[in-house]
Amino acid sequence: MIKKISLSLSNIKHSYNDSDFILNDINLDVSEGEIVAILGSSGCGKSTLLRLITGLEKLNYGEIEIYGKTVANKDFSIAPNHRNVGLVLQEKVLFPHLSVLENVKFGIKGKKSFRTKKALDLLNLFRVDQYVNSYPNNISGGEQQRVAIARAIAPDPQILLMDEPFASLDEDLRKDLRRETKKILNNNNITCILVTHDIEDANSMADRIIKLKEGKIDN
Repeated sequence: MIKKISLSLSNIKHSYNDSDFILNDINLDVSEGEIVAILGSSGCGKSTLLRLITGLEKLNYGEIEIYGKTVANKDFSIAPNHRNVGLVLQEKVLFPHLSVLENVKFGIKGKKSFRTKKALDLLNLFRVDQYVNSYPNNISGGEQQRVAIARAIAPDPQILLMDEPFASLDEDLRKDLRRETKKILNNNNITCILVTHDIEDANSMADRIIKLKEGKIDN
């Protein structure tokens, strides 16, 4: 069975000064449910590419499609909150004034009972359900990142983007969280783009690895 293309990047070029291109002619199709790792050194354009997909940066040249729908080109851009794309960063950007449970419930739509159950189920999957009433500053960095990933998955995004999500964790925690995250993504058929400079992150998580060098896909 041929899988749907969930994300299509066509002729993506991006510059912050109209001359020096941080991304230069990126073409990439990602299938539904596929986990793609984008590997490259700092400054090669990995994070910029994620910001363009989410809509946090305005696209200069090219076109981005999500499930066949154009979400950005040089003349048009759909707002980030209407793209159904989840984002997980290295920095654990949880709301400090909300409990762990309320953080995960934040983006879920529906009745209160449904939102609570869904959030609890995800916290259980990521093995942080014992912290439902705790606040982010009262749990460890690894636990905060588990909550951050659960929160990003909770609204059922069509695509999950992860920018160095395991970089600040020690090796044992990294292994656990990679394994748990991959299992949940696969079980829910969620397309994922993982940006990293760590080959172990890429090898353990991805169905396909793409190398980005000086703003281009390095074949």
